[in-house]
Amino acid sequence: MRRIILLTVTLLCFGFGFSQNGKITGTIVDDETQIPLAYANITVNLTGLGATSNSDGYFSINNVTEGEYTIKISSIGYLSITKSVVVNANKNTSLGIISLQEDTQVLNEVVVENHVEKTFKKDQSITVSKMPLKDIENPQVYNTITNAVLEEQVVTNFDDALKNAPGLDKLWESTGRGGDGAGYFSLRGFSVQPTMLNGVAGVTNGSPDPANIESIEVLKGPSGTLYGSSLISYGGLINVNTKRPFYGFGGNVSYTGGSYGLNRITADVNTMLSKTEDIALRVNTAYHTQNSFQDAGFKRSFFVAPSISYQVNDKLSFYVNTEIYNGRSTNQTMLFVDRSSPLHVTNIADLNYNHKNSFTSNDLYIDTPTMSVQGFMNYKFNDNWSSQTIFARTSAKSQGYYSYLYEITSTVEGLTGNEFEDGIILARYTSKQNSETAGTNIQQNFNGNFNIGSVENKFVGGVDYLNRIVIGNNSGYGNQGFVFVGNDPTNFQAYASALHDYFGTPMATNVTNDSGVLTQAGADAGIGNSSVTYSKTRQQAIGAYVSDVAYLLPNVSVMASLRVDHFINDGNVTTESDDYEQTTVSPKFGVVYQPILDKVSVFANYMNGFSNVAPVTTPGGNTLSFDPEQANQIEFGTKLNLFNNKLSATLSYYDVQVSNTVIQLDPENYIQDGEQRNKGFEAMITGSPVEGLNIIAGYSYNDSKLEKAAEGNDFLGRRPESAGPQNLANLWASYRFNGGSLDGFGIGFGGNYASENKIFNRNTAGTFTLPEYTVLNASAFYEVDQWRFTLKLDNITNKEYYKGWSTISPQMLRSLTANLTYNF
Repeated sequence: MRRIILLTVTLLCFGFGFSQNGKITGTIVDDETQIPLAYANITVNLTGLGATSNSDGYFSINNVTEGEYTIKISSIGYLSITKSVVVNANKNTSLGIISLQEDTQVLNEVVVENHVEKTFKKDQSITVSKMPLKDIENPQVYNTITNAVLEEQVVTNFDDALKNAPGLDKLWESTGRGGDGAGYFSLRGFSVQPTMLNGVAGVTNGSPDPANIESIEVLKGPSGTLYGSSLISYGGLINVNTKRPFYGFGGNVSYTGGSYGLNRITADVNTMLSKTEDIALRVNTAYHTQNSFQDAGFKRSFFVAPSISYQVNDKLSFYVNTEIYNGRSTNQTMLFVDRSSPLHVTNIADLNYNHKNSFTSNDLYIDTPTMSVQGFMNYKFNDNWSSQTIFARTSAKSQGYYSYLYEITSTVEGLTGNEFEDGIILARYTSKQNSETAGTNIQQNFNGNFNIGSVENKFVGGVDYLNRIVIGNNSGYGNQGFVFVGNDPTNFQAYASALHDYFGTPMATNVTNDSGVLTQAGADAGIGNSSVTYSKTRQQAIGAYVSDVAYLLPNVSVMASLRVDHFINDGNVTTESDDYEQTTVSPKFGVVYQPILDKVSVFANYMNGFSNVAPVTTPGGNTLSFDPEQANQIEFGTKLNLFNNKLSATLSYYDVQVSNTVIQLDPENYIQDGEQRNKGFEAMITGSPVEGLNIIAGYSYNDSKLEKAAEGNDFLGRRPESAGPQNLANLWASYRFNGGSLDGFGIGFGGNYASENKIFNRNTAGTFTLPEYTVLNASAFYEVDQWRFTLKLDNITNKEYYKGWSTISPQMLRSLTANLTYNF
C-alpha cells in the first residue's frame, strides 16, 4: 500500500510539473494560394523543441516552458520567417494561420548541397477558381508563367512573356489609344486583352511593365461564371499576379542592355517596417528606354510599384498593391488592308514590303500614364471559414498622337489599282488622343470548408461590382500624307498626281523624304478643323456567384458554379437613347477523377460565357431588345504530375459554341440566331524532371468557323480574322550545371512556331495570308555568389515575320540582350 501511495504522489507531482508547461500551435499555408503546406519545419530557438506540419499544414509543439520565445518557420522553396511568442502555463498559444512566401530570390550563398532551385512549375492557384485548389483537381485548364521563366528569358516587355502560353498569339500591338489601347491577343480563336490584376480589374491603355509580375495566369475557355463578361472573352482571360512583400529583408538590382538602344534598370527591395515583424514593404521599380528595330520609333517608360503587407493578428491581414506607370512611345507600324474592295495584294511576298520602314517619326508619340491601387483585407473566422474583401481603382490615360496606315489603292476615282502589280497605296490617318478610362472594382468573397455527411466540400461565394467610365476628348482623324509599299509602278507619277487632285495632299514619291508631314505640326495640319468630340460612357455590372467542389471520394470531385449578373449600360451619359439593362445567368460544371491520386487526373467541364447586346433602333423608329449572346464550352482531357511531381502536363480537347448572335435581315428586321464554333486541342508541359533542367513547352490546334449568319455575310463559312494561326507551338528549356568546373553555368534554348495566318478573310474582298514562321532564341548565364549574368540572343536567324488582325504588323528582328543582377 505504501508503494502505491508513493507511486501515485510521484505521478501527480510529474503531472503537476508538466501542467505548468504550455504548447504552441498553428497552421502553415502558401501565402498566395492559402493551401496548407505539409512538412514545414517549426523550431523554438534555444530549446531544442520543434515540430513538422502535417498534411493540413497544422503543427503542435508541446511541453514548452512558460516564457517568451522566438520560433522559426521554414519550408523548402519558401522564405523562412520568425515569430515572437509568449507561452503561458497550462494554455495553448495559437499562432493561427502563418503564410509563407514562395522563395523568388536567388540564395545569397550558392551552396551545392543546399541549393534551392527555381522551377517553371506551379501546382496550385487560388485566383483561377477563387478558392485554394490544386491544378490536378481543377476541371478548368489554365497555364501559369512564373517569374522564374521571365528572369531566365530576360523578358523586358509583356508581349514576350505571353509567348510562353500555348494557344495564345498576338493580334495587335499596343496602340496606346483611348479605351482599348492595350495589346490584343488570340486565345482559343477569340480576341482578348490583359485586363485582370490579382483577379480583379486592372485596365491599361498601354503594355504592362513586367517588373512587378510574380506570375501570369492564362485561363482557358469562357469564364463568365466567376469573372462576368465586361473584361474577358470567350477564349478566356489573362490575369497578372503581382509580387508580394515577405517578412524579412532582401531584393535585387538589375541592369539590362541590348540591341536597338535598350537600356533598362530595375530594383526589387523588401524590408520590414516594424520591429514586431508584422508590417512589410516591397518596392519594385523600372526605368526603360529602347528604340525601334525600324527606321523610326521608340519607347520610354518609368514604373514604380510599392506594396505593403500587414499581419494585424492571427485572423486579420491587409495587402495593398499600388502600380504607377508613365510610358511614352510611337505607334508600332500597322498596315490596314482595304476592307471595302477586293484585295490587290494577298500575301507578303507580293507586297514586297521593306521590314524596316516604319512610316512614322519620333515626333508622333503618345503618353499612356496608368495608376492602379488595390486593397485586400483577409479575415479568418475559424479554421474552416474566411473572408476576403477587395477594393480596386484603375486610371488609364491616352494623351498624344495615334496614327495608322489604311490601304486606298482602289479608292481614288478613275484609278482602280489594276495598273499596280507590285504594291499598294496607303493613306496615313492621325488623331490627337485625350482620353481616360477609370474603373472601380469591389469584390467580397467567402471561402469555406465543410462536410455534408462524409463528403468534404470547398466553397466560395461572393459578390462583384464593376464600374467603368471612359471619358474622351479626342480629335477626328485627319489625312497626313500617303505612302507607297512595294516596287515602284511604271506610272507612279500619274498616280501621285491623281491623289493630289483627289485629296489635295501631296504624296511622297520616296518614303525617306516623307518627313515633311511626319511632325506634330504636320499632324495638326492634317487634322485641321476636325472638331474635338467629347464623350463619356459608363458601364456597371453587379454579379453574385457561388461555386462548390464536392469530394465524393478521395479521388473523385465535382464542381458546380452559378452566377447571376446584372449589366447596366449608360452609353453616352448625356443621353438616354443608348441606355439598357440586362440580367444573365451563367452556370459552370466540372468533374475530376484521379485514377492515381495527385499524379493522374481525367477531367471534363462545361463552362459558360456571355456578352451583353445593345438594343437597336430601326429606321422606322422601332426599338428592338435582345438577350445576351452566349458561349458554351465542352472540354475534356487529362492532367499529369510526373517524376515525383517535378513535371506537369495537361492535354485537352475543347469545343466552344457561340449562339444568340444578332443577325440583321433587313433595315427593319433582326433575328438572334447567329452561330460560331471554335474547337481544338492543347498540350502543355512544364517543370524540372531532373536537377538543373527546367522546361516549358506547349502546342495548340484551333479550328474556328462562322457557321451561321445573315445571307450574304462577308464572313459566313470562313475562319474569323481574330482566330490567329491554326497551329502554334512554344518551347523553352534550360540547364544549370551544379558542381564541377561548370558549377553555376547554364544554357537555354527555345522559340515559337506559328502556321500561316489569314489576317483578312472575307467572301467579297478575298484573303490576305501571313506566312508561317519559326523564331529561335538562345541564352547563356552564370551565377556566382550573389551575382547573375545572362546573355540572350532572340530571333537567331533574323527571321522577318508578321502579326495581324486585318492588319500587317512587322515583328522584331535579331536582338542581343545582356543582363547583370545583384541579389542581396
